[in-house]
Amino acid sequence: MVDESKPTAAAGRFQALWNRCLPIEKDADPIYDDLVSRYNELGRCYHKQTHLAHCLQEFDKAFLLMECPDAVELALWFHDAIYVPGATDNELRSAELFSHWGGICFTSDFVDKICKLILITRHKQIPTGSDECYIVDIDLSSFGVNWPHFLQDSENVRKELAFVSDAIYYPAHAGFLNLLLNRPRIFYTDFFYALYEEAARCNIKRLLSTTSYYANQ
Repeated sequence: MVDESKPTAAAGRFQALWNRCLPIEKDADPIYDDLVSRYNELGRCYHKQTHLAHCLQEFDKAFLLMECPDAVELALWFHDAIYVPGATDNELRSAELFSHWGGICFTSDFVDKICKLILITRHKQIPTGSDECYIVDIDLSSFGVNWPHFLQDSENVRKELAFVSDAIYYPAHAGFLNLLLNRPRIFYTDFFYALYEEAARCNIKRLLSTTSYYANQ
């Protein structure tokens, strides 16, 4: 995982990943530095480097089950690289950022594959391929952490959207949470379903019962 106290290890991990996907080695330090600067932008409370670290930690649990784990990992590194609170095109712009860096290094087919994996984390459509299911599950895996951690994550998401009134934010977010609850299963892969489904449902129901959500629905 990305350890913020060990930037050299994180940079080494990214460099190794980038070069595994290339026919020849290329210095990936400028790309890594750009990503880190973006994830450390002021105003990010949830979609920051700790979220990326969590995603990579979850990836490490399941990568042997994936069809193309390097593609999934690259997509995870970039999936929240662009984050403007309230914007609807963050994932699209993140995919464009990968195209900017990857277009000069990788084949067009590989770039398209990564971009599709990034875009599926918008959670607006059902993932189709196995790797799409894994990246969606990894992005949602924080719903299944212990309650104090889950509550802190929820509060951090709210902080990022502090400019949105309670009357708008809570019903909208409750709508998304209820969409998750109303699905036959939150997690598409058997691996993450077994790991987090029960805890995620309990966390979401508990959050929806709190005063902030109840009072604004």
